[in-house]
Amino acid sequence: MKYYTLLRNISILILFVSCQTHENKETPTYTVKHSDFEDYLTIDGTVEPVQTISIGCPREADGIITFIVDDGSYVNEGDVVCIIEDKEVQKRYNESLINLETAKAGLNRNKADLDLQYALLEAQVKNNAAETDIANLDSLQLQYLSPIQRKIKNLELETVAIEKHKLEKKLKSLAIINQSELRKSEFEIQRITNDIRNSKEQLDGLILKSARKGIIYRAKYYTGNKVKVGDNVWNNMPVLSIPDLTKMKVKIYASEGNYKRMNINDVVEFGFDAMPRNKAWGKILTKSPVGQPIKENSKIKSFEIEASMDSSIVVPGPGLSANCRVIIKRIKKALVIPQIAIFDKDSMKVVYILKSNKNYELRQVITGVTSPKSAVIISGIRLNEKISLLEPKSSLIDKRTLIAKPVKKVTKKAKLKQQLIRET
Repeated sequence: MKYYTLLRNISILILFVSCQTHENKETPTYTVKHSDFEDYLTIDGTVEPVQTISIGCPREADGIITFIVDDGSYVNEGDVVCIIEDKEVQKRYNESLINLETAKAGLNRNKADLDLQYALLEAQVKNNAAETDIANLDSLQLQYLSPIQRKIKNLELETVAIEKHKLEKKLKSLAIINQSELRKSEFEIQRITNDIRNSKEQLDGLILKSARKGIIYRAKYYTGNKVKVGDNVWNNMPVLSIPDLTKMKVKIYASEGNYKRMNINDVVEFGFDAMPRNKAWGKILTKSPVGQPIKENSKIKSFEIEASMDSSIVVPGPGLSANCRVIIKRIKKALVIPQIAIFDKDSMKVVYILKSNKNYELRQVITGVTSPKSAVIISGIRLNEKISLLEPKSSLIDKRTLIAKPVKKVTKKAKLKQQLIRET
């Protein structure tokens, strides 16, 4: 019982003290002073290299990765970084080798056959030449033969002459045929040789080598997964990349609201969670004119923005997350006050000036550039005046000061027009 009584007394005491504190608490104020005005927004981005050498699957290839270097490895120029196995190209190469051996064997066989035919035909030609010589010898005895025998001998001589002509013509034709057949076989060998060379070049092209030294990274599929041994790759598909680590940029994906606020050449200051002591500076380079839905069938879009990284304490690595502070507007040494100290009254912007008697003066102000947090005051307040951050009670406002509108001068022509209107 004593415990509950003590607890109740303590609670009453705490409530009393808090009420007293609340009553004595003064309204928070802000002293007007010169300061730098900054309108900025903070957004995340990703560090990327300005230049990257991409290593991809050769054209017209479709194969399986049998070897690939580890992601983030350091390689030298000419190092083998990936090997792709294309079974169709290998099959075509092996078949071409077999076809070449077959074609060469066929050429040799054709040469032997043609040489044999030519030799046999030459033998016939020589035999015919001998028969012709014999017939010519027999022609000397024609004068001693009877007319019938002479006629038979003449026919035999004509037959030998005709056969000689046929053999000579056949010999010439065979030479042409032989040459044509051999050229046909040689052309076939040349064609197969070209196929072998092309297939060999394709096979050699499947052994991917580094074009420069540097840190190499595996490419990603559309799913976001990086390529690995056993994956299928095809025509011109990126497999690896070697970034130039001396020059970086930052890619930003902004919401439509932030996208509209940013402009080309806006200054950007970068910070990095993974490198707390590192800073970098650059500017907005490009803004994509078309946004992309953040997910399928979504009406919310993100816009791609690219920012340069012109200088840095230490050049960050690719893939690093960057905190981007985009400076929309910056003014040096201006009268800047918090937005919470500005109130809307009768279509006017007003502030409440704290006076020496603890009362307030409602005073109209004219603002210049503004941001969600602060505003530059062009007219209405002076340096070192104290303004309330909360709207005071109306009973504490003992003065209202408005900015007088400039009086327009009335020209003689306007006066005459007004007089004519009154008279009518």
